[in-house]
Amino acid sequence: MTRTVVIAGVGSGLGASIARKFASEGCDVGLFARSGEFIESLADELDETPGDALAVPTDITDPEAVEAGFETVREAFGPVDVLVNHASGGAWKGLQDLSTEEFDQALAVGARGGFLCSQEAVEDMLDEDGGTVIFTGATSSVRGNDGALAFSAGKFAVRGMAESMARDLGPEGIHVAHVVIDGGIRPPEREVGSPEEYLDPDAIAESYWHLVEQERSAWTLELDLRPHVEEF
Repeated sequence: MTRTVVIAGVGSGLGASIARKFASEGCDVGLFARSGEFIESLADELDETPGDALAVPTDITDPEAVEAGFETVREAFGPVDVLVNHASGGAWKGLQDLSTEEFDQALAVGARGGFLCSQEAVEDMLDEDGGTVIFTGATSSVRGNDGALAFSAGKFAVRGMAESMARDLGPEGIHVAHVVIDGGIRPPEREVGSPEEYLDPDAIAESYWHLVEQERSAWTLELDLRPHVEEF
């Protein structure tokens, strides 16, 4: 079955891996990012897969931009079946070094953006008898990180939103899942020391696809992914 997917917040790392995985499975993928340069090149790459892709430069903190972005995807591919809320941000600063603007921006990108995109996608899913919404979390989703107050606050907010939506929308046939990325993700464009201590973005993308394909009788609410190192 061809699915229409929106990935909100696509960069060269995990977001691109998720897009490649979904397109390889025959999905039509709308790529949202504030800047169009990278997502346009990624869309061209994904044209060679069983699926299709469309670059949609979108500021996900802007309600009108989000509405227009989803309408562009619908016109190209039809109603949205899957949403991946992947965008996040936040100055890595502690309480006394953090500005109000930096704090507000972290909440705007993660929580507000996830809220706006979810409203649009869920409207389609309710009309189409179901779908999947996945939120990308982090270690900071479950335990605050020192020197990262805004990022931690944004990730805590996203986790709470995902849990509330899962309970509200599950009976309507909409699977909402939150993924805790508990560790560093291997960067795509440089070598790292001790690569075994990093999560492989392509392997994470496989887990996202598994969430989409899960049977309703055994839906995952929260998935914790971490690298395999000795202390675990």
